[in-house]
Amino acid sequence: MNFLLEPLNLVTFFPLLGVLVLLLVKSEAKNTLRWVALGTALINFGISLWILGKFDPAGDLQLVSQYDWIQVAGWNIKYYMAIDGLSILLVLLTTFLTPIAILSTWTAVEERVKDFMVFFLMLEVGMLGVFMAQDLFLFYIFWEFTLVPMYFLIGIWGGPNRLYAAVKFFLYTMAGSILMLLAILWLGVNQGTFSVPDLVAKGGIPADIQMWLFVAFTAAFAIKVPMWPLHSWLPDAHVEAPTAGSVILAGVLLKMGTYGFLRFNLQLFPEAAYAAAPTIAVLAVIGILYGAAVSYSQKDVKKLVAYSSVSHLGFVMLGMFALNAQGIEGAILQMINHGLSTGALFLMVGMIYEQTHTREIAVYGGLWKITPVYGSLMLIVALSSMGLPGLNGFVGEFTILLGAFGSKAFGSPIYAILSAIGVILAAIYILYMFQKMFLGPAGKIVEEVKHHGHELRDLNAREIITLLPLLVFIFWIGLYPAPFFNLIAPAVEKLLIPFQAVIGG
Repeated sequence: MNFLLEPLNLVTFFPLLGVLVLLLVKSEAKNTLRWVALGTALINFGISLWILGKFDPAGDLQLVSQYDWIQVAGWNIKYYMAIDGLSILLVLLTTFLTPIAILSTWTAVEERVKDFMVFFLMLEVGMLGVFMAQDLFLFYIFWEFTLVPMYFLIGIWGGPNRLYAAVKFFLYTMAGSILMLLAILWLGVNQGTFSVPDLVAKGGIPADIQMWLFVAFTAAFAIKVPMWPLHSWLPDAHVEAPTAGSVILAGVLLKMGTYGFLRFNLQLFPEAAYAAAPTIAVLAVIGILYGAAVSYSQKDVKKLVAYSSVSHLGFVMLGMFALNAQGIEGAILQMINHGLSTGALFLMVGMIYEQTHTREIAVYGGLWKITPVYGSLMLIVALSSMGLPGLNGFVGEFTILLGAFGSKAFGSPIYAILSAIGVILAAIYILYMFQKMFLGPAGKIVEEVKHHGHELRDLNAREIITLLPLLVFIFWIGLYPAPFFNLIAPAVEKLLIPFQAVIGG
């Protein structure tokens, strides 16, 4: 019982209590099922706020839960959970977005509601475990566990090509994970431990071996981010996923990849990370520019938002491998910013799709006159996604570019200069999308909706309540980011200690 009452175990496994309650509710009681799932997710968010209250930014790994778990043939695998400045915001983002995503399903998911909510709460368990596991074997179990509920969320409740998208998502992620598993086994056998803090303290892995291990971990994380050119599964998964699935996929699941680089590649293989930094920077810049260019060419608004993730997460990778405080702190904050802004964009695309049953940009037009509240909120979210000063996206991108410009690991400001072009391109495709959908004369979709016997309505109270928390943080981080940087900075400073000798100062 003490195990379950420990803060990190409580926040990780509390959603399973909601799953048990859901299993006892009749499938026909759809509203009851929704309220149980929403209540569970809201309570879990409250638990995460309690954890934030106990968190000391100046400390190392905290709220540790550590038990002997598997001891076979000399292998000492532990159940080891802890939290620090590298993970606290991602844990909060997960518990924050989960109830918002569930609330968005109130009218969007009508079939097999019980199964949907069960899978969604199970997915939250896996995601939280990934961000807190400090044993490589335990991390791998949580990492793979997230595949299963997400596969079913896409495969059962997705669009017309949902099975293709679900299988592609599963196979891509599994392929990279196998290489990571081999690297984990090598570390466990040759270093005598799977504990990440013990591996970091022990060090001593030869530089050539580090590079092989770095590449193996990168295979898993780069696919999950996804980095160019391993991104092709993402647009299919996003377009076919139900709205709530797209929100949690963009908001949290993709961050498992960037977090993996941060927690494992940088901490365990500092020499390899420094050697690989220019290569990662090249791929990140290509991803930034490619993602922006392809976004502009999209006719499907959901696919446009999907490709924008390739561009935005390119910034995260660029900042992370700048290997300085500005770059890494900006990258961590930008993970949160992307989850908020892109999550909100997917929510708003889903809200209009529920009424029109089309995502084709060309058929919209003049929406602002018909749905002024929707248009106003979409404008705020769109501007935050393109990095307008005063909103959250600007803070992260500016800090990342600052870190990349002065990065000794890159050795040249050219990466920052080229990435800055991506900021301009983001403004182009975001404003293009907004102009086509919301300004100008009314598009033919208005007539088509009237033909089916009803007019386009503006956002209702539930939809506004769903978006409001995201808007609060979009403005908060944009206007006053200091509390967020304060949570991150001490952990980043510690993370960079091994690189001081490698880089020189």
